[in-house]
Amino acid sequence: METIRYSLDQGIATVTFDEPDSPVNTMKPQWQQDMIALAEQLSADAAQLRGVLLTSAKTTFFAGADLKGVLKLGAEDAASGFAGIELLKKAFRRIECMGKPVVSLINGAALGGGWEVALIGHARFALDNPKIQLGLPEVSLGLLPGATGVTKMTRMLGLMGAQPYLMEGKLFNPQKALELGLIQGLAKDPQALLAMGMAFIEANPQAMQPWDHKDYKMPGGTPNTPKIAQGLAVMPAMMFNKTHGLYPAVQAVLECMVEGAQVDYDTATRIESRKLAKLMVGQNAKNMITAFFFNTNAIKSGKSRPAGIPPWKPSKVGILGAGMMGAGIAYANAARGIASVLRDVTLDKAQAGRDYSRKLTDKQVQLGRMDAAKQAALLGLVHPTADVADMAGCDLIIEAVFENRALKAQVTQEAEAVMAAGGTFATNTSTLPISGLAQASSRPAKFVGIHFFSPVDKMKLVEIIRGKDTDDESVARAYDYVMSIGKTPIVVNDSRGFFTSRVFGTFVMEGAAMLAEGIPAPLVEQAGLAAGMPVGPLAVLDETSLSLSTHVLDQTRADFAAEGKTYTASRGQLFTENMVKALSRPGRAGGGGYYDYPAGAKKHLWSGLKQFEKPLTADPQVMLQELKDRLLYRQAIETARCMAENVLTSTHDANIGSIFAIGFPAWTGGAMQFIYSEGVEHFTQRSAELAALYGEGFALSDAVKAVIEKHRP
Repeated sequence: METIRYSLDQGIATVTFDEPDSPVNTMKPQWQQDMIALAEQLSADAAQLRGVLLTSAKTTFFAGADLKGVLKLGAEDAASGFAGIELLKKAFRRIECMGKPVVSLINGAALGGGWEVALIGHARFALDNPKIQLGLPEVSLGLLPGATGVTKMTRMLGLMGAQPYLMEGKLFNPQKALELGLIQGLAKDPQALLAMGMAFIEANPQAMQPWDHKDYKMPGGTPNTPKIAQGLAVMPAMMFNKTHGLYPAVQAVLECMVEGAQVDYDTATRIESRKLAKLMVGQNAKNMITAFFFNTNAIKSGKSRPAGIPPWKPSKVGILGAGMMGAGIAYANAARGIASVLRDVTLDKAQAGRDYSRKLTDKQVQLGRMDAAKQAALLGLVHPTADVADMAGCDLIIEAVFENRALKAQVTQEAEAVMAAGGTFATNTSTLPISGLAQASSRPAKFVGIHFFSPVDKMKLVEIIRGKDTDDESVARAYDYVMSIGKTPIVVNDSRGFFTSRVFGTFVMEGAAMLAEGIPAPLVEQAGLAAGMPVGPLAVLDETSLSLSTHVLDQTRADFAAEGKTYTASRGQLFTENMVKALSRPGRAGGGGYYDYPAGAKKHLWSGLKQFEKPLTADPQVMLQELKDRLLYRQAIETARCMAENVLTSTHDANIGSIFAIGFPAWTGGAMQFIYSEGVEHFTQRSAELAALYGEGFALSDAVKAVIEKHRP
């Protein structure tokens, strides 16, 4: 066996997973063959065995499936995939049905297939480390836990109890696993872990899985139990409301749980295998694996970080502006133990910014997730002030004031004067070019864009923008800082709107353009949701403010005029401008925009939008598909333009940035992956059709076609 070490001593078989030349253990094809061989070996040694210990030579227990292999599968591989899964599970079943106790000793993370390996054991013991992650996140990769994970977790926790861990991929640490009964004990160190395993073997010489006992009953009941049946009756509707039918893995998991709960164990695991085989060869899984495994790991490993720069973490961060954005950044810092100086024009405003951290932590204290002492320590890391002198010693200063060049220039110069020697200055602008803002800096090489998204405490992504003069050290420092506060950084080059704001603008303005064409507002919003966007384009434009969009349009016109050029606004921009200036509908913050917000009642679309409607000339379902295409293609094309213009330099930044900053549908794998999942030839043809109908925003230039081809997987 190449990936497994086996030893037998005094009746105890120690199985050590140890994949050669790899930091982790995975379910690669060789390991699958080795597991079959292991089952044979254990059967041959059965007469001598008193028990089996499943252990790992790595710092983690087991990492899971070989996802590179999944990306290579085609529809023709479904049958062989099913057969392979069944062979592996047959080996699992042989090991756990030998009549000998099998114990999993979990020394580190066990995710996906890794947790399914741990579930082979009749008992599981883990190191008492709250940072260890356990669970089955396959659904987030477009797959299901098909190596007995669905069947076993359902039988261990019940249909309702298992749902969060199977249908949502919710992870848990060893302490939570102990509470759930998924592990049987926690150990302080490896020696104690081994002792626990040996004690179980001695106490349970003929261990069996719970469902193999004649008196086994599923926790909570079967699908025929009235209470369970009532919950399952509404589950499909609730699921569709969340997924809009775009995530087949979620439905497949639910089907496995319910169908498997009505049959014997072996039949249930065969149902699993069939559904996993179908998902593995589908495009949805390829998209989600590309984004949420390979692209995410590329970012975490620093693929977009300039090489050769020493790791860095700021000792004290200065924040200019204590509004919602600045206050959110201060909280993000404090939550990770980084001290901040939060400055605004008055002390009252600065203190109000710190109170945002108090508001967020009050909720945690009420829920028992934080005690009063920890809350006080966190709040103590945020120093509110109106005095710029208090920023002395800050080695990173982030400007987060209103989108006004003159104001940004003023606060930049004031703060740079007191910043620590060798410090880095960052601007949190969402649209204004970094190179232009850097003109106010005395050190433009140390001036970088760090674009947070609101609300900062919830949004995972941060966009780092390299200006014309920004040096590698400043980009690397920004990257390290973002990672240190638990966010995901992408790196882009300077441009008006950069990447995220620019592409986001195409989404909301395409929605506004649809209104200008006379398409009913409810259909526009439904198209956004049906495509997989978190909210419709009109709703999100209302939240971000129509007046802000109009302000950006005015600023853009002025900038073009200063360069002797004329800016041509899009149909959506003109419609939005008319909403603000002619109809006095500035957005939610101003009392209402595309929506009305009645006190104490649910928001609803503004009735005045009906004046723009025209009779539908096509079947609503056909039109809905056309609108979905427009919303997705327009964003994907703009992303490809960013690639062609060198605003973006990698597909991993493009995909992850589009999903986490813009809300581009996760099922697509991101904006660039969407192009490839559609097929380059089909995407090119469809873009040409949309361009002929709806304008140059959908046209693919030769440069864009070339960059799409260059990065084709």
